[in-house]
Amino acid sequence: MQGRNAMNTLLIVVVGIILVLLAAGMYRSHITNARVIDDLKANPSGERAARVMILTFPSGRELPVNYLKEGNQVFAGADGPWWRAFREGNVPVKVLIQGETLSGHARTVMDDKDYTLEVFARLRPDVPRWLPFWLNAYLVVIDLDD
Repeated sequence: MQGRNAMNTLLIVVVGIILVLLAAGMYRSHITNARVIDDLKANPSGERAARVMILTFPSGRELPVNYLKEGNQVFAGADGPWWRAFREGNVPVKVLIQGETLSGHARTVMDDKDYTLEVFARLRPDVPRWLPFWLNAYLVVIDLDD
């Protein structure tokens, strides 16, 4: 009987943790992201807009992400699963960078560790160097249209 109580307690704890994580994810995507998007649109020359863009997927979904724009390319580090939308490459997207809407095609860099690390050194200079590569984000590259 004691073993059964321990299992029930463990199950309740695991379910509780899962519910908390789901609630936090929903809060982040539905409340926090919406506020950041509103701020980026209302304050295109603000401090946040200098480092965060709005990425619009082909589905119309909008996501605020940190970016680095160099020439005709925009780089983003995907910490969440959204990078999967671009793993096939050549996916049409729009970005809003400091009030300017740009079009381009996105791809996830899947197999070039050196290139990813080289870009991340500029895009995410504060990420700890001791962090294993497999725990780091995926690099998403957007080639802007002319």
